[in-house]
Amino acid sequence: MKFSIGVEYAIHCLLYMVNLEDGKSVGIRDLARFQGISETYLSKVYAKLSKSGIIKSIPGVKGGYALARSAEEITFWDVVESVEGSEPFFQCAEIRQKNILLDKDNLSDKYTKCPCLIKVVMLEAEDEMRKYLSNKTLAWLYDEVYNKTLPKEVEKSTIEWFNNIRK
Repeated sequence: MKFSIGVEYAIHCLLYMVNLEDGKSVGIRDLARFQGISETYLSKVYAKLSKSGIIKSIPGVKGGYALARSAEEITFWDVVESVEGSEPFFQCAEIRQKNILLDKDNLSDKYTKCPCLIKVVMLEAEDEMRKYLSNKTLAWLYDEVYNKTLPKEVEKSTIEWFNNIRK
C-alpha cells in the first residue's frame, strides 16, 4: 500500500487554507505556484476534495476554494479517502482456494468458508491506520506546524504571500 503524492499535496495545500478570512478563497494557480507543482495535477486533486465536501468552490473574479468545514472537522483520513478512494487497500484473491495439495471435497467448511486469516489481519491493520489518521486533524497539524515547529514569522509570511497574490 502506498499513498499517492496527491495526499501530501492536498494536506499541505489545505494547511495553507486554515487561516483564510471568512469569505476569502485561494486559487488553484496560487496554491500550485506556492508548492511548485502542476496546476493541472492540483486541479484534479482539488476536484476530489470538492466532491467529498472538504473544500468548496467560491465563484467570482477573486474566486477559488475555501474549506467547507472547520479545520477541527477535517481529518487526515478524510483527505486520504477523498484522494485515494474508499476501496480497502488489501484485496483478498482467495488464493487458498487454489491450493493443488488440498482436496476441496474432503475439507470442512471450517477451512473453505471461514474468512481468510491473511485478509483478517490486513483489514485489522488498515482499520488501525484509519483510526489513527482519523484522530489527526488539520487543526492539530496547524498547531503543530505554526505554533510548535516553525518560527511565528513563517506563518505571517505565508498569510501575507497569499493575501498579496490575490490583490
